[in-house]
This record gives sequence, structure tokens and C-alpha cells, in this order.
Amino acid sequence: MSKKILVVDDEPSIVKLVQFNLEKEGFDVDVAFDGQAALEKMKERLPDLLVLDLMLPKVDGLEVCRRIRQEKRHIPILMLTAKSDEFDKVLGLELGADDYMTKPFSPRELTARVKAILRRVEALQGENKPDSDQPLIQIGELTIDPEGYVVTRGNAEIDLTPKEFELLVYMASRRGKVLSRDQLLNAVWNYDYIGDSRIVDVHVSHLRDKIEADSRNPVYIKTVRGIGYKFEGPKKT
Repeated sequence: MSKKILVVDDEPSIVKLVQFNLEKEGFDVDVAFDGQAALEKMKERLPDLLVLDLMLPKVDGLEVCRRIRQEKRHIPILMLTAKSDEFDKVLGLELGADDYMTKPFSPRELTARVKAILRRVEALQGENKPDSDQPLIQIGELTIDPEGYVVTRGNAEIDLTPKEFELLVYMASRRGKVLSRDQLLNAVWNYDYIGDSRIVDVHVSHLRDKIEADSRNPVYIKTVRGIGYKFEGPKKT
């Protein structure tokens, strides 16, 4: 069964171009031209991935993203923006977008990004490895179930976006190792961001807010100045 992609943009020419290229690759593509229409379509059927423009009529892309995450829907979101302002990109990521592209963009690159995101989500959910047996990761109060796609701290389940979950699993599986931003970009996002490491910093900040008791004094994700991050855990006393 082909994956369903919902493309949301108020520019018909862009929607047509993206739809054509994705359908050529075998995806089932639906479209919407404003945020309200996108939200209504998702009530009928959840897509496997959302390509979402930031600037939309009726309900803007940031609000669409916010509502999806508030409802705890684990839909990968590829955000599109015509703005070069770093604030808009970071805000979109903070609201739960998994990735972003700045207009104008190459349809080939967008298709590659969509494939990469879906491929990695499938791998995390075990869809491509039915016989795999990934053990639970237990560090301090954190329990990470890579197969069940569940993270808990104590008895409380933590809601993560697909990209946050993937980043957490990658870092926790390499406990004690210093991981550079470029290394995380290559491993978790799986394509060239041309040195744009801000996407890593934003996702790490989001993870800290969710898994740490005090994100300003992190126990699990430590910053290694000038290099990147290291996943540790509570020190034994």
C-alpha cells in the first residue's frame, strides 16, 4: 500500500509541482490550499507525512503544526518556508516539525527528504525488520522501547515526535560517547544540511524539556562545549 502524503500550500503552482513529483515516485498525494482545509482532511484520514507551508491563509502552518502535536499525533512534518528568518525555522522546529526546506527548493531534493523521513520512521517502528529484537534501553528513570516506540520516565509516558524519538534512541544507544552535531545530522537526518546544525540544537532542547526533570540542569543530555552532546544518566551515589 502506497504511503499517503498531504501537501499543504496556498500556491497552486507549487502544489502541482510537488504533487507531480511525489506521485511519480508512487506516493498517494492529497492536497490542501489552506490550514483549515488541511486540518479537516486529517480528521478524515491521517497522512503518513505532511508537507506543510508556513505561510497559509485561514490557519497558518505554525498553528497547524501546534494543533497536530497537541493532539499527540505522530505524523512526520516537513515544513516549507519562503522566509530566510532563522526565527521562523526554529519556531517551526520547536512546535514539532521534523524537518524544513526553504523556498525555492528542488523537487528532487524534496522527494529525497520525504523518502528519507519515511524510511527512517518505518525502521524505528520495525516495519522493515519484523524479526528484529531490540532490547529496552534503561538509563536512570528513563525506559526506551525502540520496538514499541514508547519512552517513559518512571511511570509516566513521554510524548515525542518521530524525529525526537529517533534522536533519543541514537544518543541513548551510545551512552557516554561524545557525539558531534555533524555526526548527529548525518546519522539521524541522513542527508547534507550544509553545516546547518541549528536543527540538532533545537531538537536536543526539545528533548531536554521532555525527558529532564530540570532542563536547565540536565542529567541525561550534556553539552560538550565546542563539539556537541553526550548522553549520560544520573550519577550513582
